[in-house]
Amino acid sequence: MRCIITGATSMLGCALIDECIKNNTEVMAIVREGSIRENRISKSDLVHIVHADIENFDNIEFDGLEYDALYHFAWGYTSKFERNLATAQEKNIRDTLLVADFALKFHCKKFIFAGSQAEYGSIDGVITPETKPQPINAYGMAKLSAGMLSKLTCEQNNMKHIWTRIFSVYGTRDQEWTMIKYAVNSFMNRDKASFSAGTQMWNYLYESDAGKMFYLLGTKDVESGIYHIAGNDTRPLRKYIEQIKEVWDKNHENSAECEFGSYGSINKVVGIQPDISKTIDAIGFMPEVSFVEGIKKVIEYMENDKML
Repeated sequence: MRCIITGATSMLGCALIDECIKNNTEVMAIVREGSIRENRISKSDLVHIVHADIENFDNIEFDGLEYDALYHFAWGYTSKFERNLATAQEKNIRDTLLVADFALKFHCKKFIFAGSQAEYGSIDGVITPETKPQPINAYGMAKLSAGMLSKLTCEQNNMKHIWTRIFSVYGTRDQEWTMIKYAVNSFMNRDKASFSAGTQMWNYLYESDAGKMFYLLGTKDVESGIYHIAGNDTRPLRKYIEQIKEVWDKNHENSAECEFGSYGSINKVVGIQPDISKTIDAIGFMPEVSFVEGIKKVIEYMENDKML
């Protein structure tokens, strides 16, 4: 297999590249010129870094090679504030279509689009790929629009369109503002970590398992369609937080301090309950890294990083 990856320095991009290296797969990793995160990409003769912005993809000369898949992870304006800026998210839609054209130029057989749970909006109950999307912010609306339009481009050009919808993936290369990173940072600094009541159902998937799921969607003979990227362990968010504390307490002299908000019926928060059966059936893989194992890896990574 030979593939192209946009957003190669992201958590998912790096996880996929690691999986490609394990499987002796060549990668064209597209990275912005001057990216400060380029060193996150594992070094290998199989990984060929190409510096380019989406706007100047036309300057990348076709190398005459056949590519099996293009994975599109690049997506700008993802901060909490920017996610609801309509004009900013509109650019992501246009960029996705430029990337789809680029996939055609490089004769890719599949276009694998990284969609989001945000496309569904606020769903109380199990979410399947057939659940009707009802996005409630510009980010979710743009992901849905980009998925629909890139699907049309692929159908018109006889290229498979694999539309993934990503739920809560976590790992060592996650954003610093996530709940898990906040909790671990608080414990490291001997601060009390404050959370909501945490009663909403939640689901976590470790980065390496996500990388393998994406890799298999690219290599297996799967049909065009929507596939969930999520874990197989859904439970109340508070149970996850308590398990982070248990892992910390078991391996450190200082016990972690947590406090949870009260819960009232008028303040019910809807969580996520993804159904991944379609993905599992298509790729024949079940997530392998338990939440305890994943949290141990995250804590070790963050402690080592703090010492540098």
